[in-house]
Formats: sequence, C-alpha cells, structure tokens
Amino acid sequence: MGNRLSKIVTRTGDAGTTGLGDGTRVSKDSLRIEAMGQVDELNSTIGLLLTEEMPDDIRQAMLRIQHDLFDLGGELCMPGMSVIGEAHIGRLEDLVEQFNADLPPLKEFILPGGTRAAAVAHLARTVCRRAERCIVRLADTEMVSDFARKYLNRLSDLMFVLGRALNKVSGRPDVLWVQTRNRDSD
Repeated sequence: MGNRLSKIVTRTGDAGTTGLGDGTRVSKDSLRIEAMGQVDELNSTIGLLLTEEMPDDIRQAMLRIQHDLFDLGGELCMPGMSVIGEAHIGRLEDLVEQFNADLPPLKEFILPGGTRAAAVAHLARTVCRRAERCIVRLADTEMVSDFARKYLNRLSDLMFVLGRALNKVSGRPDVLWVQTRNRDSD
C-alpha cells in the first residue's frame, strides 16, 4: 500500500480548502467538512472514554464503534458512497438492549455524572447528538445516506445507556435531576 500518510505537512490547505476523497476541493468551513469534523470529534471522545476502566464487553463495543465512526467519516468524505448500513444500526440496537437489560427502570431524569467514565459517556452522547444535527443539516442540501443519521441517533441512545451501565458496574447510582421547585424548598 505504501506510505500514504508519510507527508503530513502538504500546504495544500493553506488557502482554506481541503480535498475530499473523490479529489474535489471544498472550503474548510463547508457543512460536509463540519460533519466530518463532528464525527471525528465523537470518535476522539470515545477514545477518551476508552482510557477509563470499564468491563471488557463495553470496551470491545466501543472499539468496534470507533472503527464504524472512521468508516462513517470516510463515507462523508466520498459523496455518494455508502458504508454504514442496516447491520450497523441493528448492532447498536442489540447493544442498547444488552446493556439496558440489567439497569433499573428510570422514573426520573438523570444528570450526566456519577463516575468519570459515565460522565465521559454522557459527553460522547452530546457530541454524537451534535454530529447528528450537523448531518441532518447536510442532508438538506447534499446527498447523505439515511443510515448515517440513523446510526448516530442509535449511538447516542447507546451512550446514554452506557453512562448508566458504567455507573452501575462501579457501584455508583445515577445522578437524579431534582426539579427547581423541589430544590428551592431545601
């Protein structure tokens, strides 16, 4: 395959454009580049989560998701290309069911927090939602696979569940939201 990334400084982006995978040059502030950056930030946030202690089944799921997100970034880099599909979404739905099965039902809203790992999972959830919103905006004007949007929607659900699961395995309860009218009476 060669040394495709051996030259890091190319100066080709100095004028504010960057190349897509199909060779076209676009402005670095284009919505497509923004969407790619949001997915990259999400992948980096999951990388941060992976520095935390966690059960191996969660770790393995997160590693596979990092690969999926890299594929999604590639898909966004090549307009018209489709890599993420129904099987990816089904896998996320299965993971949500698996990790949610042992959690107590929610009766209250929860706040991001508890353990550091859970807080980072919630951070990844919010970054995921931002990436999803960006892809929705992009799809209003350019071709984007519906599966890309659906994947991020399911992934944010999974990150919510994993935040709760990571608290549970650490013996920490969810941080419950207390309504303002109840807090003010304390």
